[in-house]
Amino acid sequence: MFSKACEYGIKASIFIAIKSYDGKRVSPKEISKEIDSPQAFTAKILQALVKNEVVNSIKGAYGGFEIEINKIKTIKLAQIVNAIDGDNIYNGCGLGLHKCDENHPCPVHDKFKSVREGLKDMLENTSLEELALNIKSGTSYLKI
Repeated sequence: MFSKACEYGIKASIFIAIKSYDGKRVSPKEISKEIDSPQAFTAKILQALVKNEVVNSIKGAYGGFEIEINKIKTIKLAQIVNAIDGDNIYNGCGLGLHKCDENHPCPVHDKFKSVREGLKDMLENTSLEELALNIKSGTSYLKI
């Protein structure tokens, strides 16, 4: 459903949020290791997250990536997905056809429409805080 870059972007954001709650900044190397992503690819994803103001990049000896604690609760998954993949997930064809709309629907168009609406609702109503706190409490996992 999500691109690989988007999956890594969500995982990276959650990891950075968890570390931010602990008052720590994390390096791209630490992030790529934690989310099992190639370091250069992770760096590119992090650039997109910084550009879209999901995470902060601090330069210098004690630098790294962080998210302001008060901002973690306001960041929705939709912001992360949009930063990496744009809004294609809401508009794209379920079968990947280049042209698929109400006038020229693919075979799954009508069924996929409700799935897409449910996904949009979930992404817009799920906060980074919720995901990070679930991991901190042990009710969900980022890495097995």
